[in-house]
Amino acid sequence: MKSYVVAEIASNWEGDLVKAKRLIRECKNAGAHAVKFQMWRANDLYSHKHPQWKFIKKSELTFKNAEKLKKYADEQNIEFFCSAFYPEAVDHLELIGVKKYKIASRTCLLKDKYSLETLEKVAKTRKPVIISMGMGGNKKRIMKIFSKNRKTFCYCISEYPAPFEKINWKEAIKYNGFSDHSLGIDAPFLFALLKKQTNVKQIIIEKHVKSKNSKGPDASTSITTEQFKELISQIRIIEKMKFKKL
Repeated sequence: MKSYVVAEIASNWEGDLVKAKRLIRECKNAGAHAVKFQMWRANDLYSHKHPQWKFIKKSELTFKNAEKLKKYADEQNIEFFCSAFYPEAVDHLELIGVKKYKIASRTCLLKDKYSLETLEKVAKTRKPVIISMGMGGNKKRIMKIFSKNRKTFCYCISEYPAPFEKINWKEAIKYNGFSDHSLGIDAPFLFALLKKQTNVKQIIIEKHVKSKNSKGPDASTSITTEQFKELISQIRIIEKMKFKKL
């Protein structure tokens, strides 16, 4: 079994390119295969009255910064891709040459103004998609939209943090992806261990990662790069273990 491990940076770069590059570098050193950012417009998703509006607005990933971070990730030999939340984001991500897309749980609800148009534009790229539907949505419709894309659905609980005891492991192991919002590294470790026993060829694990002093809405449910390194080290041990098929 091979594990494709994604470091979800989200807003933990805090609108600071120096911090973003340090996170990319540390995630690469930890053993991650990819770093993922989110390309949204604050005005589309949040009210100006949000208590963390200034921080959210600052963390908005512009086209220019996405290009810089993609270039830096290439230099560090780690894949860069994004969740796209509006159609023009897909256009730009295509220009800078991303290889895949993440489809966020919120987008799968098709309730935001540009969700459907964005999904259809991603689908037209024919590139692989990693899909979370932790907030619900019509899976059949999502599968139809991405009928010509290689798809990996992630088990996901869209609570921040997600209580460990709410994870339904019988359901989780039906998926080949795990987008984790629980505290610590126990849940993704256990997912990898359980999936190893099914003899699946590849899984995807996504985990929010932050710097030690990160602030903002994503920091409380993220692990440090040191914890991330420990998680990946444990996953690599699991990959080498031998089990009889369940």
